Amino acid sequence: MSEITAKRSAVKQALHALFLVFRIGNERYALKAIEVAEVLPRLPLKPIAHAPAWVAGVFAYRGVVVPVIDLSALTFGTPAQGRTSTRLVLVNYRPDATAETQLLGLILEQATDTLRCDPADFQPYGLDNRQTPYLGPVRKDELGLLQWVRVSDLLDDQVRALLFPSPPLDPVLLEDRP
Repeated sequence: MSEITAKRSAVKQALHALFLVFRIGNERYALKAIEVAEVLPRLPLKPIAHAPAWVAGVFAYRGVVVPVIDLSALTFGTPAQGRTSTRLVLVNYRPDATAETQLLGLILEQATDTLRCDPADFQPYGLDNRQTPYLGPVRKDELGLLQWVRVSDLLDDQVRALLFPSPPLDPVLLEDRP
């Protein structure tokens, strides 16, 4: 391989990104792998009282309590199936460039594959669905359509305040209550 061909190949690879592919029902979705902190098996969760049905609960991870949402329940109102390929995927959630990155858990079905492709291959699908701003553009391939899920758009302001109160609740203040 010539030096010029090698450089062109390196530039083309630099345009590609790695995605974690998963399913909701029969439909395929993808998260940008750079947003994924860790993929875990499905773990027991502590439920959160009076939270939306798609908030699956919380669990302790390396000394931090991490909230978990069920993406299937959030998107279509049906909880994820308990398959051996259902995973608890920790993502780096950051609602905007000025916010601090926090861990957020996602319950994802069949989260076992990855795909390397050019993010520019994903195209708008022509529907302005303001109720699901996290569902981004789609990419066509031999398996059908693949939709990009944008982690930063997963939570609206109300749910973000519930899962990530600002400032965080101080346990000392809770002890002072009668």
